[in-house]
Amino acid sequence: MVSTGLMLVIILPVMLLTVFFAWKYRQSNTEARYEPDWDHSTKIELVVWAAPLLIIICLGALTWVGTHLLDPWRPISRIDKNTPVTAAMKPLEVNVVALNWKWLFIYPELGIATVNELVVPTDRPLNFRISSSSMMNSFYVPAMAGQIYAMPGMETKLHAVMNEPTASKGFSANYSGSGFSYMRFGFRSVPDQQFAQWVDKVKASGGAALDRAAYLKLEQPTEKEPVRYYPNVSTGLFAAVVDMCVQPGKMCMSEMAYIDAQGGLGMAGVHNVAMLTYDKYGRAQSFDARDTSDKALSVAYVKALCSQPGLLETARAGSAKGEAGLSPIEGDAKKRSATEISLADRATPAS
Repeated sequence: MVSTGLMLVIILPVMLLTVFFAWKYRQSNTEARYEPDWDHSTKIELVVWAAPLLIIICLGALTWVGTHLLDPWRPISRIDKNTPVTAAMKPLEVNVVALNWKWLFIYPELGIATVNELVVPTDRPLNFRISSSSMMNSFYVPAMAGQIYAMPGMETKLHAVMNEPTASKGFSANYSGSGFSYMRFGFRSVPDQQFAQWVDKVKASGGAALDRAAYLKLEQPTEKEPVRYYPNVSTGLFAAVVDMCVQPGKMCMSEMAYIDAQGGLGMAGVHNVAMLTYDKYGRAQSFDARDTSDKALSVAYVKALCSQPGLLETARAGSAKGEAGLSPIEGDAKKRSATEISLADRATPAS
């Protein structure tokens, strides 16, 4: 509406002046000034250029403000036009994982998870943390908000709110393979009481817990997956999905980045790999750890240095406090930290 009004500020005067000049300087009007050598007017130049410039400034300001207001990473500031979000309104966090070819929704504060069904309460801020297991995808619920990409090894965000009960559909808006057409899920927004009843239904479903082993099985490609409930979810599962280390013995990206920041493992790290038993397309793979063929190395992953939970976190904390110094290693062109050497010395090989 505002942009239309700004454009009419230019269009209407131009249309009116066109009619005015045609009438005033008609051939029969002998009283009109005749100046065949006229070619410049500073006043006219100022009007012609100043008006469009002001309109561009106004439209640019509106676009700038509107774009930042619609930033999906920006937390919701209002439930509706008349209700601002207060500190007492805790957002509901939902972790979204795009799998081949289904959707996994984890409710961390409720300790439950669902497959191909997303239910949220009305009039409550929603905080979606979105990732993918294997390939780029797109999370899209038209009744709620715009589409947001889901990418493996990364986390994207979407903040939203539903103001009224809704029964709709969500789907993948990015082609991701043969099961893409069936990658749809049910979406409902319900009042708080009905949402609590739905949570109780999920917890009483009697389904298996969603631990790492169950996730790895769920991750394998399937099509037309039915709705499934998980009454319990392992703590930190979504973080492991984003860090690409759900599989036991696999090094997390954050661990790899930390080791690289400390100088790396040198040539010894080249052999710190293990082979996948299947690839992301569900094809069975089995290779000996000594197999160095291109095919075998294409499905290899870097093993974790140790299997003691919390050891790397302790090392990071010590490094942050300045407790880990740098000392050279003989035969290695790089320098490695004392913390890293301690980790390598205490490492338990992953099976």
